[in-house]
Amino acid sequence: MKIKDIPQDNAGSLDGETKVIYARSDAGRIESSQTTGWEVEEIVLGLALDEIRRLARDAYQRAEAGETSPLEFHMYNQRMDVAMLAQAVGRFQWLVKRDFVPRRFAGLSPQKLERYAVVLGIDVTSLTGLPKQYD
Repeated sequence: MKIKDIPQDNAGSLDGETKVIYARSDAGRIESSQTTGWEVEEIVLGLALDEIRRLARDAYQRAEAGETSPLEFHMYNQRMDVAMLAQAVGRFQWLVKRDFVPRRFAGLSPQKLERYAVVLGIDVTSLTGLPKQYD
C-alpha cells in the first residue's frame, strides 16, 4: 500500500487517536505513517471480539456444568487463547489444556494457580471460581 492510499476512516476503536502503520512512499521506500483507522479493520476487530465473547460464554456454561475448569473461562474472559496463555505461563499448550479438566485443575499446586492468576490479572480466589453471572 502506498502512503497516499492509507485509509483515514476515524475508527471508533482508536477513540480519536492515530496509530502508526508502514507503507511504501512515492520514492519506493517502506516508511511509517499515521492512520485514524480503517473501516474494514474495525469490522474484523468487532467480529473477533464477538467470537471471544462467545467462547467465554460457552466456557462459562461448561464450567458451571462441571465440564471444564474455571481456568478456561478466565482465559477467554481475558481475551487470550491456549497458545497465548501457555506462552505467558511458560508451559506447553497441552499442559494448559490438561488443566481445563476440573479434577486436574482442583489438584494444581498453589504455585501454579498463582502463576495462572498473575498472568490473567486476577487473584487465585477468582481464578478458582466463576462470577455469579456472565453476560
